[in-house]
Amino acid sequence: MINTETRILGILGFPLGHSLSPLMHNRALQSLGLNYVYVAFAVARHFLADAVKGLRGLGVAGVNVTVPFKEEILPYLDELSTEAQACQAVNVVKNCQGRLVGYNTDGPGFMAALTEAGVTPAGQRIVLLGAGGAARAVAYQLGRAGSQHITCVNRTRGKAEQLAEFITGQTGVPASAAGWDEEEVEKAVQAAGMLVNTTPVGMFPATREMPPVNPEWFHHELVVCDVIYNPAQTRLLLAARQRGLRTVDGVGMFVHQGALAFEIFTGCPAPVKLMREVVVGELAR
Repeated sequence: MINTETRILGILGFPLGHSLSPLMHNRALQSLGLNYVYVAFAVARHFLADAVKGLRGLGVAGVNVTVPFKEEILPYLDELSTEAQACQAVNVVKNCQGRLVGYNTDGPGFMAALTEAGVTPAGQRIVLLGAGGAARAVAYQLGRAGSQHITCVNRTRGKAEQLAEFITGQTGVPASAAGWDEEEVEKAVQAAGMLVNTTPVGMFPATREMPPVNPEWFHHELVVCDVIYNPAQTRLLLAARQRGLRTVDGVGMFVHQGALAFEIFTGCPAPVKLMREVVVGELAR
């Protein structure tokens, strides 16, 4: 029951109609008897600075940060974790007695999902779709895990080039950039062992959409991953599964990044199994 001692957590982004974070975190908090409530803060872009001031002023205990603010929130924070500093992207903010500290659990969450699925990026050539905050976090971890080469694909080629430079600079792994040039992307996909979509293309409610990759480019050894969790089976993953390929959906990453955030917020071990059950159950409705 909410009372005068209840601490507030939330998710900061826009839009948030698709988000299962409030449901997942509230069930986890309730299961451990913790006096927190987790809410959605749908904030228009031009109100971000005001929203961050509000977090500090109202004593909000912490927030998850999602699209479009994972990079935009950086100037408003007091401190960054090592991971967030390296990625220059944040998906968790904890209010430490008025000091706002940014963390990034996206990359570790993604790697935990790969481990669960029995997929290892070491020695692999990887095609990464997208160049936003999630892409930076995932790319950083893929580089640290010993990938052979990462091709960054983005509609704005300049952003893909920046991400490629970031990967090589931070991890030493060779990386290259491509725009949405069909011939260039086809060549990269056919040479890759993994294809990872970090864009929101195909996310609820626009579930009919698919990143501009042709499934005919897929070869039988390719592993196809999507960070989108709603729906769990995006059009990209369905196309891969129809060809008998191994796939990794975004549910595992969502649950694991959320579990790591939960532990940062509360200092308590996260009930990961329950969190997964809540998410899977809701997606199945």
